[in-house]
Amino acid sequence: MSFQLHFDESDLLRCRFALSPLFETQAAVRVLARPAQQGYHLPWLRSIRDAAAGLELGPLWLLMPDGGHCPDFFSPPPMGPLASFDEEIAAVRSVDPELARQDIAASLDQRPQARDSAAGRALLADPARAVRELADLLERAWRLLIEPHWPRLRALLEADVAYHSRRLAAVGFERLLGELSPRLSWSDSTLTVSGTRSAHSRVLSGRGLVLMPSVFVWPDTVGGFEDPWLPAVIYPARGIGGLWTEPGASTPQALARLLGRGRAEVLCALDEPAGPTVLAHRLGLAPSSVSEHLSVLRAAGLLTSRRYGHQVLYERTPLGIALAAQE
Repeated sequence: MSFQLHFDESDLLRCRFALSPLFETQAAVRVLARPAQQGYHLPWLRSIRDAAAGLELGPLWLLMPDGGHCPDFFSPPPMGPLASFDEEIAAVRSVDPELARQDIAASLDQRPQARDSAAGRALLADPARAVRELADLLERAWRLLIEPHWPRLRALLEADVAYHSRRLAAVGFERLLGELSPRLSWSDSTLTVSGTRSAHSRVLSGRGLVLMPSVFVWPDTVGGFEDPWLPAVIYPARGIGGLWTEPGASTPQALARLLGRGRAEVLCALDEPAGPTVLAHRLGLAPSSVSEHLSVLRAAGLLTSRRYGHQVLYERTPLGIALAAQE
């Protein structure tokens, strides 16, 4: 089955990319309950094992049916491109309880055993309390499971947006969609998200579309969000296969002798554009040392830099790519 989003000319002018730490949090909670999605994230799972054991995630898992409706209100697309978690969770806490009740009911209806359970009945009986408790649980999950790793996750997501923004300029919207995910296709002003559990469609009516990369959504591509939420498509971010790797151990010895160990490790770590903070965390180096290495490598023509949001992202030039590829 498929989900279809119908565009007019004004919608095409209102398509944009965004990042959502709140969506990443709820998607990470979903991964914890689904072994098939955990392969790329085993180092992260090992690092958060004790913290996750202290969280009672049952109420969230109850509202996350496989392939079915997950409530829109607790991970809506952000209004801006770089919303903070605190801004997003505040919006969740302010949601209309009746709207939340309808959203919860739509999710529970996917599984009668969930709807008829004591926990399901409690969520429906007092939606205002349900909103508070679900928001509290999402915030605890963020603080314990995602926030310590957010610099690394954010750098990967920002690098994805930077890459696909360039691809949009180079190949256009229709071709870009196929590059974001094989489950996306475009025909007759309609975007189709294939492989969904149910058939559905939405006329965008000038609201445009939010495109959001996600680390934890793989292998799915999620499309939808009903009124009053902004229409959105969430797709797997590029580079998640190397997200949790520590690249320093694979730095070629010849390159280390040429540039120095620290600079060679920084150069080899830039398989995807990244900023000084995430590189320092990834390599176990002081941020000041990483910034100095980046400046030297950039001055030598091995890196370029550009500002994205609040930080500067660095990536290898063709010469830098060639050097890093040497054995």
